Amino acid sequence: MAFSIRQLRYFVSTAEYGQVSQAAINQNISQSAITAAIKDLEQIVGVPLFNRTAQGMELTAPGRQLLSHAYEILAKIDEAMHLNLINSDVEGEIVVAATYTVIGYFLPVHIERMSRLFPKIRVQLYEMNRDAIEEGLLTNRYDMSVLLTSNIANPLLTTETLLSSVRRLWVPAQHHLLKHKTVGLKDVAAEPYIMLTVDEAAQSALKYWSQTPWQPNVFLRTSSVEAVRSMVANNQGVAILSDMVHRPWSLEGRRIETINIQESVPAMDIGLAWRAGLTLTPPMLAFRSYFQQAFGLPGSGTGAPRPSL
Repeated sequence: MAFSIRQLRYFVSTAEYGQVSQAAINQNISQSAITAAIKDLEQIVGVPLFNRTAQGMELTAPGRQLLSHAYEILAKIDEAMHLNLINSDVEGEIVVAATYTVIGYFLPVHIERMSRLFPKIRVQLYEMNRDAIEEGLLTNRYDMSVLLTSNIANPLLTTETLLSSVRRLWVPAQHHLLKHKTVGLKDVAAEPYIMLTVDEAAQSALKYWSQTPWQPNVFLRTSSVEAVRSMVANNQGVAILSDMVHRPWSLEGRRIETINIQESVPAMDIGLAWRAGLTLTPPMLAFRSYFQQAFGLPGSGTGAPRPSL
């Protein structure tokens, strides 16, 4: 009996989140569907893929082996379905600037795929903050940028959002807020708060906090996502961060859970930016088309810039 792509996707999501409930949210499907898919997959491969514990779903040794193969299989399927229409003969150089969060949690896998799809394109990559990127795009120091488009408000730049990463509350395992039916910013304000500062995360947070009667009780400000992860996992505070940077375990192997916030907390948007009115070179068009097709955006391959979002 062969396994399905759907089963692999549900398996990978459960492995990454460590909980069936979170995998179900990620896949926009019921928990029972995730559970059934994993059970069927275990029957097909003939070994347990997870140890079911009070803390969640822990991969077994065979589960870790399958996860490695699943990543490769799904990456190949993704390329075959979305990326095979781009002309791979394009050649040249593109200078790309990216922010810290994008470099660390989003871009590497796409740069690797592009190097295989476009072997004749050289991507020169720089890590910069948003202000430096905006100045570099306007002075033609950089051709394009991959950054948090939710932070861009410059009318001289064209932006194209690729995905929106939901922000949720991070809490340690067995935190008392996990028992609440609903959790709002009022509840969060009563907890010590770990404030991430990199990529204007603090400014973004204070924008939505300022629309409420409450303020976060900041215990620590840090530019390190790993520091936030460890502090939360070790019960030193809570944080509100995007799903893109969430991992279910800290470096010490302690569990981090996520909770939906009752209020409307804006998502973190990730996308492309370039100077408005710029005629895109063939490498720039290929770079843009890659991301358009990878994320199923309309207009892929047309090369016509869209207005700022």
